[in-house]
This record gives sequence, structure tokens and C-alpha cells, in this order.
Amino acid sequence: MGAKTGLFLRGLQGTIRGIQFGSAATVLALTSYFLATMANHGLAIDVHLRAVEGISGGITAYTLFTILLLCCIPGQPFFSFIMMVVDVCCAGALIYVAIRNKNGATTCVGIVDTPYGKGNADTNVVDNGHGGFTILPSLHHACKMETACLAVSIIGCVFFILSPFMEVVLVRHRKKEQRYGPSPANDYTSGSGRKPGFFASLRGKGSGHPDADLTNNKLPEHASPSDIRDSYTTEQTRVGGVGSYNPYNETPVGQQPYSPPHAGNNYNKYDMSFGQQQQDIAMGQYHK
Repeated sequence: MGAKTGLFLRGLQGTIRGIQFGSAATVLALTSYFLATMANHGLAIDVHLRAVEGISGGITAYTLFTILLLCCIPGQPFFSFIMMVVDVCCAGALIYVAIRNKNGATTCVGIVDTPYGKGNADTNVVDNGHGGFTILPSLHHACKMETACLAVSIIGCVFFILSPFMEVVLVRHRKKEQRYGPSPANDYTSGSGRKPGFFASLRGKGSGHPDADLTNNKLPEHASPSDIRDSYTTEQTRVGGVGSYNPYNETPVGQQPYSPPHAGNNYNKYDMSFGQQQQDIAMGQYHK
């Protein structure tokens, strides 16, 4: 149970980190394209555009690092605390990125405002005379790229707000795993075991005690001497005790007298009365 829960939590946090990485990488790629084309054609570059590229690049590298830590040491308290603080900072940084790309919230028709400047959406970006080798987009396409940056920055901001809560859950799960060792409740693996369900508690089969299964599956008690019948055929029962159980009035083995084969016509190998007489004489109870 504990291993499955831990695997599910790690998968969920890994999905969140993957979305964060995708959002930051998208902003980094589009911003880098803006900067590359503007620098290649000698266009003016806004300082805020450089800031957006730096922020997106840092977040991309950070999310890769968090995915690596999630695979190696998930829920480690020290690193989880650092990541929670950085996640809050990344959420604030992506809010700044969204503000810088707010012009992408339009329909990108008519007059648009892009990193290349303002103009009609149907016109292409004009080269500044440098004759660069990169292809300049139209203002409409530049506006659409700003829209993409705005959308992914908002998505990344939301998931950076969620990830600190998941780190808290991972830390608590890690401590719970370390607190409970192998036991019958978890099939001697790890974790605290599975809690009994509602219907199991109504039937009386669920118990919070970890040794409940041992109590239900224990072996029967050993028989006491008073529960064992007298016998001379097995090694597990009493032999020849006083007042022993003898339904056929047979003489116990070892107490029968020896009768030779030539004892006469009165010899009967099945006659046990002589042996019984000898036993009665020995006990002082024989009467003719």
C-alpha cells in the first residue's frame, strides 16, 4: 500500500513538473526567436524582452533539476523546503512574464503591438537595412507568438502554486514510510499498511492493530494430558495408567504370561483370563 501511494504521488508531482518545464521552455524558445531575429536584422531590442528570456531560461533549468531530484530523493525535507521557496518565486516571475506579453491577449487583427513594434497585422516586419539571414515574421504571427507566451506563462504560474503543496505531501509520506517498518499489515514490505474498509469494520474483520491477522490465524492450542486417552499403540498418548481406558478387557502388552505351544488341550491363544488373573493377584484383587 505504501509503495503504491508513493509511486502515485511521485507520478503526480512529476506531471506537474513536466507542465512547468514545458511552459518555461515554450516561453524561452519564442523569446529567443524574437531576440535572434531582431539582433540579426539590427532592430531595437527592449530590455524587458531580455529579462523575459533570462527568467524563462532559469525556470527551465530549475524544473529539470527538480525532476532529477524527484527521481532520486523524493520528499527529502531539506530539498523540498528549498523547492517550495523557489516555486513561489517562479510563480511571481511568470506573472511578470505574462504582464510583458499582455499584448497577446487580443485577436491579433487590425493594429497590433508586438516586440517588433506596432502596425497592421497583415504587414511583415521591415528589415532595418542590415540584411540578416533569419526570416522575419509578419506582425500577425508575432502577435500570435505573444499570445502563446501569455497562455503558457499563466498555466505555469498555476502549477507553480500547486507544486509546494505536493512537496508537503511528499515529505509527510516519506516520514510516514520511515516511521512504520515491515509488518503483517503491509505484507512485510514498507509503509503503514492498508486501513480496513467500512464494511470490514462492520463485520469485525478490520482492526487497527498490526497483529490482528496473527490473532485470527494462530494455531490451535496443544492438547493437555487430561484430553489424551490411554492407549498402547501410539507414542503421543499415555500408556498403561491407573484406571486406563480398556473397552475389550485386554491385558497390556508386556504383562501377558508366556504360554508354550505344548501347554495342553486347554491352551487358547485368545484366552486372556489367565493374564487378567495374574494382574488381579498382583494388585490383591483376585477372588476365586
